[in-house]
Amino acid sequence: MADKKQKKTRVFLVDDHPIVREGVRSYLTSRGIAVVGDASDAPEALRKVKKLAPDVIVLDVNLPTLDGGELARRLRRLVPKSKLIAFSIHSSEEYVVRMARCGVQGYVVKDQPTAELLDAITHVFGGGLYFPAGMTDSILDSVQKFPAGRLDSVALTDRELEVLVLLADGFPNKGIADKLGISARTVETHRVHLSHKLNIMTIVGLTRYSIQHGLTSLKGP
Repeated sequence: MADKKQKKTRVFLVDDHPIVREGVRSYLTSRGIAVVGDASDAPEALRKVKKLAPDVIVLDVNLPTLDGGELARRLRRLVPKSKLIAFSIHSSEEYVVRMARCGVQGYVVKDQPTAELLDAITHVFGGGLYFPAGMTDSILDSVQKFPAGRLDSVALTDRELEVLVLLADGFPNKGIADKLGISARTVETHRVHLSHKLNIMTIVGLTRYSIQHGLTSLKGP
């Protein structure tokens, strides 16, 4: 775990606009990220990443030779250990949900500050998810659901248990964030993980689960 924290995150960029690749590369490099390669289209990307096996691949949604969603699917098969972040001009829920279903762990809109992309890279490399605020429910409803399990057979982290209890007690994301000293986006990521692990997609369902397992007092915020 210590080695993962110490080494530079290795990133690969896929975008058909040279100015975008050059600008992002310059910014990320100045922030301590190792940009190990880039590509202007899907065939070039597939050829290079197989050899490089980067930690994170940032890919445009609209590419000239292959749709970004299909490229994401192929990358998942080719380099399953690499994390994927969609980088797009499109901010609509339709695009975000589609890319999530294709296997990306993050989605950043290009009109956001470049710091947002850096934040996403750091987040997904650490094992989290990074999607636009307010779209978590739509994403959860559309991605593959994992088998449900009892509490004693599901590996929930201590932090996930804390978030589960507070969600069941009626706290909103911001309230949970304030209480635990973390960001609202991190709370949302924990909720995604909880929903996937327990195969429960709604707050009502998570609350019921928490009550059944004696985890909540239902005192409310």
